[in-house]
Amino acid sequence: MTKTITFFSTKGGVGKTTLALNTAISLSRKNKKVLLLEMDFGAPFDMSKMCNLKPKASLVDIIHDWSAIKDNKELLKGNFLIAINPFLDFLPSILSLRSAGSLTAANVAEALGFFKALEYDFIIIDGGKNISDITVNIFDKSNLILLVINPDVLSLYQTELTLEALEIMTFPLSMVKGILNRFESKGGVSSSEIKALLPIDIISQVPSDGKAAGLALNMGIPIIIDTPDSKITSAIDALAVLLATREDIFVFQKSLAEMVVRGDEMAQKPKVDFWTDLGMSEQKNEKVKIDKETDNVIKLKKRAHLKLIEEMNLKRLPLDTLTTDVEQMHKLKEQAEKILSNILTREIDGIAASLEMRRQIIKEIIDEALGLGPLEDLLRDATITEVMVNNKDQVYIERAGKITLTDKHFTTDEQVKIVIERILAPLGRRIDESSPYVDARLPDGSRVNAIIPPLALTGPSLTIRKFRKERFSIKELVGLKSLSNSMADFLKACVVGRKNIMVSGGTGSGKTTFLNILSLFIPDRERIITIEDSAELKLDQDHWIRLESKPPNIEGKGAVTIRELFRNTLRMRPDRIIVGECRSIEALDMLQAMNTGHDGSMSTLHANSTHDVLIRLDSMILMSGVELPIRAIREMIASALDLIVHTARLSDGTRRVLAITEITGMVDEMHVGLKDIFSFVQSGVDKDGSIIGEFKPTGYIPSFFPDMKMQGILLSEDIFKV
Repeated sequence: MTKTITFFSTKGGVGKTTLALNTAISLSRKNKKVLLLEMDFGAPFDMSKMCNLKPKASLVDIIHDWSAIKDNKELLKGNFLIAINPFLDFLPSILSLRSAGSLTAANVAEALGFFKALEYDFIIIDGGKNISDITVNIFDKSNLILLVINPDVLSLYQTELTLEALEIMTFPLSMVKGILNRFESKGGVSSSEIKALLPIDIISQVPSDGKAAGLALNMGIPIIIDTPDSKITSAIDALAVLLATREDIFVFQKSLAEMVVRGDEMAQKPKVDFWTDLGMSEQKNEKVKIDKETDNVIKLKKRAHLKLIEEMNLKRLPLDTLTTDVEQMHKLKEQAEKILSNILTREIDGIAASLEMRRQIIKEIIDEALGLGPLEDLLRDATITEVMVNNKDQVYIERAGKITLTDKHFTTDEQVKIVIERILAPLGRRIDESSPYVDARLPDGSRVNAIIPPLALTGPSLTIRKFRKERFSIKELVGLKSLSNSMADFLKACVVGRKNIMVSGGTGSGKTTFLNILSLFIPDRERIITIEDSAELKLDQDHWIRLESKPPNIEGKGAVTIRELFRNTLRMRPDRIIVGECRSIEALDMLQAMNTGHDGSMSTLHANSTHDVLIRLDSMILMSGVELPIRAIREMIASALDLIVHTARLSDGTRRVLAITEITGMVDEMHVGLKDIFSFVQSGVDKDGSIIGEFKPTGYIPSFFPDMKMQGILLSEDIFKV
């Protein structure tokens, strides 16, 4: 297996290039096949000068002829590589500074992957002294990073910064070792002090011999050849022996499927599944491979998660710190990334995943340890409107009106509960066996419902209804074909004309969104009071008071209901009252207010049709305990409400206004009259499953249309014509 070693230092003049070159020569003298790559773009010709070489090709040229070289590896030897000796090949990165721009992180990574597949024992890289995207990819392809250090304060300071940068980039310190060069310099920091200061092993100490090094450099002969009996040569030969014989100092990358799992996990047998009975061995093997990979990763994450909690003592941190203190959270995440990088390497027996894989695993563990676990990415995705956690293994989302199962998972049911508690802690809410369900609102307005065992039989469940940061406009809804321009103009006129409006529809049909949009048409001069269980409405008007109901405390006391808030609102001199949703006996108070001068009020209500709105209002008023005959209730509804706007989410996920209906009064002693003004008429479904239809006026002109004209509201009568 080819071992890739990168020599690096962010401080120039420490002897990095000299050590890389002479170590490569020493290894080749031990009959190890070595490829020496010069990748120092800051001093790209130093190594060639040290060997008195005049290369005619570089890595840039290889990349230009990449397709031909990949198909014919022999082209490398004759046309691109310089043979320093039978066991050592040399390749510079560039031949002119102008050509440096041809090298990218991606093509350098691809080239290194190609070189590792050749028959070399070692690839030695002079990695330069600047950390760039290319350098990061070189580190990612390396099995060992050797930091060259001089015994002076500045070099030590630069080394500490380099180590911190590597940790931030999730490179485990187990793959980083130190070489102390010129350690016998007079006045230098002692090697014992350096070892105590740095968190990495110093595997080689190279003495100072400026005279011998200077002579070798001036003659263009590597010091290991020019002065074979020098102390420097002895130290470099000792380093080469160590590199050739010690497997434990290298870190090897493998895929997740190849990762070593500890203990009896290796002895686990694949589960028998239905592929066996069907005789589909090929599909069965693929499925077992995927299951094993997933299982190994989950176990790895669990072990690393537990060790992170132990090392950082996270259990002692209060939930508020993990959810509200932004600065503290940032520091904790930085610390966790460094610790996890090394935990991962230990947990998989010295096998390091690729940089991308490490970052993904570390991110997922930190999200679980300090954040909302697999929900972090989902909540950041602006295209997702709802997140639904059924249990630890099932996380669904709604996007564009369609519900789909994600590949996200929680490690345990306890982790789901912890995430729920983190969401609720800054809101001052709690959930436990004595109070096993809760409704709450996040700071961004998103609505949260959580329910846990014993009520939730399959494990803790969480539902988050997300809301856009920017409000929808009526033009956007018209563009989304949720309603027509004529319907939009009519509804605007109704709001300005102070008509009492009820928005109805099923769960997730867009009732609250639509109520938000209707509120845009309320004139700025009016005083608006909104009442909600969980505050979701977002109004632009300045003269707006928000009221929110309050659940009971731990003792079951202190609750303030929508009905109590509504009654208090009537004493606050409102011009408009908007109730987020009528669910219970507050419907009676709202209808009475509408009948006593509070025109222009609005609310939403769960119902499957405009006719069901009347039935629901009947039942809610009867629940109030007020003994009223059905006829009186229906007369109250008929005189209070002017308009019903019915919304629905259709089978293709789109949300439409299915009907705008006027309540025309009592038809007879027991029935309330309903007249559709506009409706959505479906004509079919296309090949993609999308609903085909159009919005049409029914030809009915609302009875209050003349009154709107009298108020100076300009609206063409043509919009009602069929």
